[in-house]
Amino acid sequence: MLRLIGLVVSISLADSLNPSTVGPALYLASGEQPHRNVLRFTVGVAGVSFVAGAVLTIGPGQALLALVPRPGPTVRYIAETVAGVGMLIAAGVLWRKRHRLGHRAAMDSPRRTASPVVLGVTIEAVELPTAFPYFAAIAAIVASGLNVERELILVVIYNVCFVSPLLLILLTLRVAGESAERVLTAVRTYLAEHWPVLLASVALLAGLFITALGVTGLAIGVGGNVGHISGRVRRIISH
Repeated sequence: MLRLIGLVVSISLADSLNPSTVGPALYLASGEQPHRNVLRFTVGVAGVSFVAGAVLTIGPGQALLALVPRPGPTVRYIAETVAGVGMLIAAGVLWRKRHRLGHRAAMDSPRRTASPVVLGVTIEAVELPTAFPYFAAIAAIVASGLNVERELILVVIYNVCFVSPLLLILLTLRVAGESAERVLTAVRTYLAEHWPVLLASVALLAGLFITALGVTGLAIGVGGNVGHISGRVRRIISH
């Protein structure tokens, strides 16, 4: 369980630096009623993300798992390694294209006419079909063989980490008081240009961690199998 939590947290933190959600939240934080609007936006984003993850985990995920043999530890370790390498490749692509992506349209100001909740729901619903990190985490959760309650807890953990930048914005609005707008405006200006570098850095760290999980799992598994075979050989020779 702890191993799976580490994997889920790593993927979700890398996925959380998403300009499509952080950008609009920063703009809402500089408008009227910033705390309430950012909170409603966060609820919209987290609500859609959690419901989608829960449906995939309980519905198609369990149905698919029932049709195939439950994967053994070696298969899961290989999957972890592949996921980690995939994140390392994504980090490299982001770093290579960092200048071109530096002014992504997602950091532009959202339409003020939209309700913050509706804005959050709409953005997350549009982003979901391409949320490959989320799908990878859900696949790992479903393949773990845990009961549904624990799987849903892992989905909750993923989504809390996913909206953690939005929660930090809310905390800043609460703690910084009158200087909050100045601080968050500076953050928004920085992210508008440098978000690919930050995302590439987090993806690199997460990819290294997840790859290490998979490789060490495979190494331990291979070592255990070798020890088991050696023991059987020694017993055969002794007889």
